[in-house]
Amino acid sequence: MPIPVPRLSPETPPPTPRILFAAFLKIGLSGFGGVLPFARRALVERRGWLSAAEFNETLSLCQSIPGPNVVNLSVVVGSRFAGPIGALAALAGLVVAPVALVLVLGALWSRYGALGHTPSAIRGLSAAAAGLAAATSLKMARPVLAAAPYTAGPIVLAAFIGVGLLRLPLPWVLLGLAPVSVLVARRRGA
Repeated sequence: MPIPVPRLSPETPPPTPRILFAAFLKIGLSGFGGVLPFARRALVERRGWLSAAEFNETLSLCQSIPGPNVVNLSVVVGSRFAGPIGALAALAGLVVAPVALVLVLGALWSRYGALGHTPSAIRGLSAAAAGLAAATSLKMARPVLAAAPYTAGPIVLAAFIGVGLLRLPLPWVLLGLAPVSVLVARRRGA
């Protein structure tokens, strides 16, 4: 069964492989070590290629298959709009420049990494990245909670408590909450 192409507004033409490459190149260069917030902003808010719900559904699919989530996302989005060539273009755009940048930074770190305030600067960057991840999680939760606040909210809260506070392994939390989530969705008729 083919994956349906998301509905674009009439004035938004489907992106070509060249446009997909450029968009994912910009996403790949926007963040370091985690570009999900930038991918969501680019695909949902700026370009309108996916709705918030479509982004969440696509990311859920990408999290269920092996590999880095945003890499999987680039392949799925590229494929939806421009087939296999679009998938390759989006993937190449996402990874080519960051790989080159990592090679350069690795060489610089091996030479200058222990100097002065470099380690402290890296710790500061990790705090900013955590803030971006938290903000993106909140943005992604809004459509889910708005659609079913009394059923999705407790499941989200249970997952947070299980993984975030009790430090339970994620697979166990998913195995416990997935059947509950499916049962609730079926009762709601979703």
